[in-house]
Amino acid sequence: MATKVLLAEPRGFCAGVEMAIKALTWMVQVFESPVYCYHEIVHNGAVVHAFQEAGVVFVDDISEVPEGMPVMLSAHGSAPDIVEAAQNGASVMIDAVCPLVTKVHHEVRRMADKGYDIIYVGHEGHDEAIGAMAEAPMVTQLVDPRVGLDTFSAGTDAKVALLAQTTLGLYEWEDVLSDAETRFPDLWTARKSDLCYATTNRQAAIQELAERSDLLLVVGSENSSNTKALVRVGTNAGVPAYRVDSADDIDPAWLKGASVVGVTAGASAPDQRVQKVIERISPTEGVEMVRVTSEDEYFPLPPNLRRFMGALQPLVEGGFACQTPGVSGLVENDRNFTATEALAILGV
Repeated sequence: MATKVLLAEPRGFCAGVEMAIKALTWMVQVFESPVYCYHEIVHNGAVVHAFQEAGVVFVDDISEVPEGMPVMLSAHGSAPDIVEAAQNGASVMIDAVCPLVTKVHHEVRRMADKGYDIIYVGHEGHDEAIGAMAEAPMVTQLVDPRVGLDTFSAGTDAKVALLAQTTLGLYEWEDVLSDAETRFPDLWTARKSDLCYATTNRQAAIQELAERSDLLLVVGSENSSNTKALVRVGTNAGVPAYRVDSADDIDPAWLKGASVVGVTAGASAPDQRVQKVIERISPTEGVEMVRVTSEDEYFPLPPNLRRFMGALQPLVEGGFACQTPGVSGLVENDRNFTATEALAILGV
């Protein structure tokens, strides 16, 4: 029986996920169903199911969105042709791409324009990798961090730039970076790593948990890259680590002989799921918070959503967000309105 749970802080929703969930919540409040979303808004089954129940239809092909319907593009970023098709066909198109992913898109375009061959470190088939590489497909090559640079070939006397999927494990990025710097002495990389602050913070937190835990549980879905990176970091630290989507996924055998259980969550996992996991563990001595840093990052709602909501503000706030005329509503106070509260509107 577990005596204590060590709970990582920070964990769970990052600023990009907060923004995307709140943005899609506004969409389902404003428009009659169905509202369409290109790709899962974030990679978490519970969040996706909640929005499906609220009338959102997730599609993997933008042509599946009927002309004239509202559509949102996911937090992972979309290829330029997808953005253009959505703009041309939808009544309202909202791009909920994470600003940190947008930064990588800009870097891909900029380095391609300067004549660089681009190494993009990422995972084959991941939505973020597909969208970023589509910015300059003729000069960008995907390098899987598990394989390394063996698959990359640069042109004669080519200039080489190194960019990355934001949700990689830090160790994955550093391994490829080290090899690339050796192979290409004039390698260009961004001054600040492309890795998301939340990704690196959560990886630092699970390393701290690993030093004191007999078992590590990471809450998140199978298709969440950053969640699986957390499991790998924990395993690499020498502690049994498992991903669970919910408390029902916990194998009782894992808990045998585990006195201290470390718990964290990927950047798209609702904290409600984390609390249910803790309840299932039922530690006899309670929960200890393990904080490695504080996060206060905030990403505003997408600009075109803010403009759209500004036009509808009196009507929407009168019916939902602000019962008192003249009092600021949730759009103005978005910084203080959390994704957890948004999901609660949907019954999560």
